[in-house]
Amino acid sequence: MAEYLSSTFSNQEEDSEEEPKLKYERLSNGVTEILQKDAASCMTVHDKFLALGTHFGKVFLLDIQGNVTQKFEISSVKINQISLDESGEHVGICSEDGKVQVFGLYTREGFHENFDCPIKVVAVHPQFTRSNYKQFVTGGNKLLLYERNWLNRWKTSVLHEGEGSITNIQWRANLIAWSNNVGVKIYDIGTKQRITNVLRDNVSLRPDMYPCSLCWKDNATLIVGWGKSIKICVVKERNPTEMRDLPSRYVEIVSAFETEFFISGLAPLADQLVTLYFVKENSEHMDEEFRARPRLDIIQTLPESCEEISSDALTVRNFQDNECRDYRLEHSEGESLFYIISPKDIVVAKERDQDDHIDWLLEKKKYEEALMAAEISFKNIKRHDVQKIGMAYINHLVEKGDYDSAARKCQKVLGKNMDLWENEVYRFKTIGQLKAISQYLPRGDLRLRPAIYEMILHEFLKTDYEGFATLIREWPGELYNNMAIVQAVSDHLKRDPTNRTLLTTLAELYTYDQRYDKALEIYLKLRHKDVYQLIHKHNLFASIEDKIVLLMDFDKEKAVDMLLDNEDKISTDRVVEELADRPELLHVYLHKLFKRDHHKGQKYHERQIGLYAEYDRPNLLPFLRDSTHCPLEKALEVCQQRNFVEETVFLLSRMGNCRRALQMIMEELEDVDKAIEFAKEQDDAELWEDLISYSIDKPPFITGLLNNIGTHVDPILLIHRIKEGMEIPNLRDSLVKILQDYNLQILLREGCKKILVADSLSLLQKMHRTQMRGVRVDDMAKPFNVVVFHCRHMFHKECLPSSGTIPGVQFCNICSAKRRGPGGGILEMKK
Repeated sequence: MAEYLSSTFSNQEEDSEEEPKLKYERLSNGVTEILQKDAASCMTVHDKFLALGTHFGKVFLLDIQGNVTQKFEISSVKINQISLDESGEHVGICSEDGKVQVFGLYTREGFHENFDCPIKVVAVHPQFTRSNYKQFVTGGNKLLLYERNWLNRWKTSVLHEGEGSITNIQWRANLIAWSNNVGVKIYDIGTKQRITNVLRDNVSLRPDMYPCSLCWKDNATLIVGWGKSIKICVVKERNPTEMRDLPSRYVEIVSAFETEFFISGLAPLADQLVTLYFVKENSEHMDEEFRARPRLDIIQTLPESCEEISSDALTVRNFQDNECRDYRLEHSEGESLFYIISPKDIVVAKERDQDDHIDWLLEKKKYEEALMAAEISFKNIKRHDVQKIGMAYINHLVEKGDYDSAARKCQKVLGKNMDLWENEVYRFKTIGQLKAISQYLPRGDLRLRPAIYEMILHEFLKTDYEGFATLIREWPGELYNNMAIVQAVSDHLKRDPTNRTLLTTLAELYTYDQRYDKALEIYLKLRHKDVYQLIHKHNLFASIEDKIVLLMDFDKEKAVDMLLDNEDKISTDRVVEELADRPELLHVYLHKLFKRDHHKGQKYHERQIGLYAEYDRPNLLPFLRDSTHCPLEKALEVCQQRNFVEETVFLLSRMGNCRRALQMIMEELEDVDKAIEFAKEQDDAELWEDLISYSIDKPPFITGLLNNIGTHVDPILLIHRIKEGMEIPNLRDSLVKILQDYNLQILLREGCKKILVADSLSLLQKMHRTQMRGVRVDDMAKPFNVVVFHCRHMFHKECLPSSGTIPGVQFCNICSAKRRGPGGGILEMKK
């Protein structure tokens, strides 16, 4: 089968997007030569070989490519039927002149007989090789069964006769199906019973012109095609209780339907059915019919109809001259091959494989699906590889102008083939689409030549600075000659020296080349956010000692944090020296230093007073409170010069001049609440006296005092000093508050007294219980008198000093010494 039929068949819908189910090849080689001189009359298919009968009475054995392996001269007239057993070792042949031969292909021993009438069909037992199955049947006017007995003689018996010529026989297991002019019968050779009779539907058709087609789907399912009618018959076992005189089996027709054309052959395909149709169509110019190309359909059978799965019209040779009886359909069950036999042509149909599926997708320009299909079946691909399909897809996308998709597919299709990659890059350069392919180039372990990457970078540098910068960030620096690109960028900067994108990219190139000083200079000039990362990553602190002001101008917070985090690399003194001419920046640095540690920058605290006063007054007072190294006189001088009252008050109080501080609060701030709060903090009676004296002629101040001093100063002292007739705002409320505060104090005192009494009683009881306990005396080995005190100290009586001032009363010498102080006990002993 060397000739693939690209134009032998066409789908029913020429422009259909539905993929065909079958592909076709013309059986050639030896068959071509045979059919040029002769014509095919029948053919039988075995998994190992083919057996072809001709109109000139010859039988040829062929391999599956159509080459002749054996030739038999059987008769001078048409061979009607060839039958093979399952082993392919025995063949049965019958011809139009009545000859019947059944013999072994390797022994030539067998049955040879000449009948006086044409024998249309012959069928050997499927297990003919086995000695107990030496049986075959012939069909002419009768259906004859031949069996070889134990004497090695052939016994003949008539299975059926009287209903015209036998036109078809199919033997499967123990069942023989045959057709005659009336219908189809099935004979069970095991029980020697005929079990059914399926009548022919269209009796108007000549059975010799429109013969019956029979095929077994399995051991119990027979498919019958006759005219335009198809019936599916299932042989079933009869219930033993229903048998009586009936056969043990019966046939049920599970599906019956009509087709559009005349049936020339049938073959099963899984759960579907392959049908060969003889087609007649009406002429457009004449009222007569003409013979069209035969059709091979795949149908899905239903109980009363069928569904067409695919339909192909076949251009077999001389189809215009053929009748329905001239076509036959044979199949090979092992490989799902279907042979369409006609007098001058034999076509083989087979299921399409993955290669065919990919071919069809490529033909329909469905490249994405073809590529996926090729990848899925990569191990089994015979004629396609992923790269070939992928290249076709890429070419298609380029032709469409979809350059980005084409470039993206390169990554998947070209894989590790660097030669193909470079070819594609140059193709994209030719069509002016280097940018499209740039982001998909290999950049890992496998790489192109540096010149390829440099070519793309130069292309971007000419037209797209942003795209160029993106590639520099994304591509590893070792892909290209770094210095060549640095020079190219420098040349462009001569024409556009302030271009921020080019400057940033140049800094990145310098960084990769480890020329950090140049990169840092550019970053600082641009105030680029990556400057701090660059300094940290490459430890460039020595390079920034003279650039601290630039860093601070760029981002004070980040710069100060970096400097403070790296004091071991850039000292505080160095930073202060660099910022001496920029006091506002120096303040930011020293302020954060003070926040981190109140003592590290103590020698700068005096300078910080002025810096806080000038640039950050809100933080001056917290600084004065927290600093223990700040000169108070200097601070007071600065605050007084700037009239910072709150800060001055704090400093005066810290320096001990509380009366002056209170005076400033009263006179300059005029804030009685703050004055009261200050007096409470100092807790000085003289300050309260000054406060009362200053407030006595100011009604609002008196109100504030009445509301707040009740717990610190006797309010009667204030009330006695208020002039009669003075109008005081909210006096009634203030007096009520004083009384409430007094009442609260009384309640607190009573509560405290109760708690004190309760605690004293509890402690007394505890002491009493303790003193009532027995005391263990261990030193009783010798007859000494012992004195034990309630404090648990024990003495020999002879060791105690004489009684004290109170006659008859003795005290613990140890405890008495503790009360008198160090050395008291010794003095007492000396007395």
